[in-house]
Amino acid sequence: MIKSLVGGIVAATALMLASTVAFAEPEIVSGPAADAGCFAPWSADTKFFKFPKKDGPYRIALANGYIANTWRIQMIQTAKAYAAQPDVAAKLKEFKVVSTGEDVPAQISAINNFIDSGYDAIVVNAQNPTAFAPVIKRAKDAGVILVAFDNILDTEDAINVNVDQKGLGTLWGDWLVKHIPDGGKVLEVRGVAGTSVDTDRHNGIHEALDASGKKWDVVEVLGKWDDPTAQKATADAIAVHKKFDGITAQGGDTGVVQAMIDAKHAFVPFGGETENGFRKFCAAHAVDGLKCTSAGTGPAQVAVAIKTAIAALEGEVVPQSVKLPLAIVSDPDFKEGQDFFPDQSDNFFVGNSFPTCGINFTAQEIMGQSKENQ
Repeated sequence: MIKSLVGGIVAATALMLASTVAFAEPEIVSGPAADAGCFAPWSADTKFFKFPKKDGPYRIALANGYIANTWRIQMIQTAKAYAAQPDVAAKLKEFKVVSTGEDVPAQISAINNFIDSGYDAIVVNAQNPTAFAPVIKRAKDAGVILVAFDNILDTEDAINVNVDQKGLGTLWGDWLVKHIPDGGKVLEVRGVAGTSVDTDRHNGIHEALDASGKKWDVVEVLGKWDDPTAQKATADAIAVHKKFDGITAQGGDTGVVQAMIDAKHAFVPFGGETENGFRKFCAAHAVDGLKCTSAGTGPAQVAVAIKTAIAALEGEVVPQSVKLPLAIVSDPDFKEGQDFFPDQSDNFFVGNSFPTCGINFTAQEIMGQSKENQ
């Protein structure tokens, strides 16, 4: 009798574990995605996932790392705004947000806590693309869907949602090549060290410069995608080097231009991100030599990541790697009320709509949310 009981318990446990692993393993299927307009595959070789359908409403968490810049703050606000939209809220039992700073182990610990707490999906902006292997396996074994965006994960066991960050760096580099005919000294204001976004953009910039055959002297400083930090780093660089022929910055661009103005540095060609303040400067000072290209993707990519997580939980076909379009505007095409907004904060990132995904936010909708953990 005891043997029979023990045997039954063992069999039941094995069955439970088997069903968990089965849920964790998506079926590899042929495309296209269920929402092909929104979930564009990264390349022709991208795999398509179909997870077993799970009944909602769902518990979804956002595990963010770095928080100390306006892009990340706006991203958190956008995530909350998206989760609060009636058609999305109807599918959510709980939406949790945690930001852990630049401490990679702390972010991994937060994800582990979400797994242990039984969340259905975790959306993550990863602090380091290669440090998450153990927690990725834990999520997979527990049947928790991981969706990484912006700073993605170096794995095919999670869904990645991103723009072509290296291609963005290449775009900026090509802009400098085009507008600095003889090469020269360039200030490169980088982002947060160790993140995939910073590395990919940096590599794209340098590949474009190197491929031009021109001679470049690149001075690198860390701006952490933050206006005050980037402004100080730029001011210090100008004080030391006196003159630059071009500038590229991954974020904090409004601060970079302000540092140029404060130092009375001549305006030069600039490849930068999509901050509203930067675009205001580009429009106002184009005639003075500030020839800009402004490109990136707004913090609303977090909404696409959440939408992807819900679609995967509902058993819809999704790409393993989703490619988002860039929001690009270049001199002389900066249009007030379309590409920049004089009545909005300089810190507001423009480009917060993905029409093919049915995602669009007003500034008021985003700014009405807090940046705090919830």
